[in-house]
Amino acid sequence: MNLLGKREPEVYGGQSFEDYFSQLVEAFPDLSLSYFQSNIEGVLIDKLHEVGFSYHSIILNAGAYTHTSIGIGDAVKGIESPVTEVHISNTFARETFRHQSYIAPHAKGIVIGFGLDSYRLALAAI
Repeated sequence: MNLLGKREPEVYGGQSFEDYFSQLVEAFPDLSLSYFQSNIEGVLIDKLHEVGFSYHSIILNAGAYTHTSIGIGDAVKGIESPVTEVHISNTFARETFRHQSYIAPHAKGIVIGFGLDSYRLALAAI
């Protein structure tokens, strides 16, 4: 996510997440939104444990960790806040290894493949 707008714009688009997040805050003025990003699996698990008992809902894009991290899947399973798994690209239209999610069995729902709009759709569902 830290390279959004720079990495593979044909897949992920050309806008940074910070710019898009500002649009979400504006579009959902009645919600108190916060954003956290890390490339470190353990830091993501720690954050889920930190907020997963007090946040109304969590939208999680774990990137490639979705397909590899049993730990993140267990963290989602272990918290009380409902988690919506989000992906910018359609992971099922990509490499076969991206078809597996360790988060999905514990998520309230999944939004996949609508570009950055996946986040807006997830917020609308909340």
